[in-house]
Amino acid sequence: MEADSNEQISGSCSIDFTVAVVLPAGGSGERTGLSTPKQFCTFLNRPLISYTIQAFERVGWIEHIVVVVAKDNLDLMVTIVQQFGHNKVKVVLGGSTRHRSIFNGLKAFEATGEECAPTKPKVVIIHDAVRPFVEEDFLVKIAVAAKEQGAAGAVRPLVSTVIATTSEGYLDHSLERSKYRASEMPQGFLYDIIYQAYLQCSEADFEFGTECLHLALQYCGTNARLIEGPPTLWKVTYKRDLFAAESIIKESGTTKKMTDKNKQCSGTMPAFVDLDNIVFSHLVETEETLSQTACVVTGVCEESVQLAHALQKTLGAQDMQVDVVSTLLRSSGTFNSKNWNFIHVAMNSSCLADLGELVKTFEETGYAVLNPVVLILVHLDVSEQSPTGERAAVLGGVRDLATEAKQRNILLYGILLNHVKDAEQREEAVQKLSQIIMALIKERNPALTGQLLWV
Repeated sequence: MEADSNEQISGSCSIDFTVAVVLPAGGSGERTGLSTPKQFCTFLNRPLISYTIQAFERVGWIEHIVVVVAKDNLDLMVTIVQQFGHNKVKVVLGGSTRHRSIFNGLKAFEATGEECAPTKPKVVIIHDAVRPFVEEDFLVKIAVAAKEQGAAGAVRPLVSTVIATTSEGYLDHSLERSKYRASEMPQGFLYDIIYQAYLQCSEADFEFGTECLHLALQYCGTNARLIEGPPTLWKVTYKRDLFAAESIIKESGTTKKMTDKNKQCSGTMPAFVDLDNIVFSHLVETEETLSQTACVVTGVCEESVQLAHALQKTLGAQDMQVDVVSTLLRSSGTFNSKNWNFIHVAMNSSCLADLGELVKTFEETGYAVLNPVVLILVHLDVSEQSPTGERAAVLGGVRDLATEAKQRNILLYGILLNHVKDAEQREEAVQKLSQIIMALIKERNPALTGQLLWV
């Protein structure tokens, strides 16, 4: 297989044949270190996979998009399709491996008699659900080359030298980097060729294989045309890539609300993507914002409301932007309007249930996926001599919940504050409490999560 130059296939060619897309989206996203699969991580009020689908839906000559997902995420994917008005999409159940999932996606175009299948395309494009930045001009090149050659795929230059090691962990040999390319997505095929290739696959292919182009060559004798793709074809693999994706989408203008389902997205991706600079800038901006903002969540009792407003005053005097929100407003979406840390003021052990609901809200909305959030429970003890058992229950609950929250990028701390009647002593206690809160928010020390500090 030889790499083809971009000039040989014009991106301005008209597409006069049917084209469909298969998006395998069954991965678990383990390398991001997040509990939510990366394709379903939400930023700028939209899950990542929706951006990828949008990139294909805005291409008029693409007729159908088949999204293949794991069984556990089937309902979620259907909800995303409905919520964001994706009208070209069919959702199908994936398999236990990538190749099995892709094959399931291809079989969606085969009539089974049970339901109406999408029109079988002349060319099918296979693309990763976590590569949202694919442009129409490059898709034209892939589709045209696939129709002419039978198969085509994107490649990129290797950025690192590839070496082979011995079983003892020593250098064996290195490859000449200029002779090799990294295989990328999208890849295009004549539908009949790739479908026939999968029909002939061995169990080993289905279990361990990753390269679709190789299957077309091995089982159908189709030698793929390779086309060098733009830098924007990169794949969201690690958590840092989510920062970069969010920044690129912000800059490109692709986050405009689509009031009409058929409205085209006018944003274009930059020709060059410097991930390190994007991630660094995002982290600096996020760190500055998160160290200066907080939302105090309070119940309806008078003591907790008074403490919340006292904290707003003392923290505000230290140049922190602080809002006070009643816990009754939790379901209104108020919590997702800013980059906030959260201070939850409560008076009894039942507050742990509210705290758990808050963590659940963060998970469902993806609020803490990109930005590490500090959540501080301030347990206000109004009794002169609180039962030891109640304090132990609060401590145990904070520890258990902190472990769960940490997996969701939330740092949970607990502070026990004894309520005093003397105004001067109360003001002094609030000052100390504010200093501790400021330190926890600024330092974000994971070693202190799950602790119950006393003031």
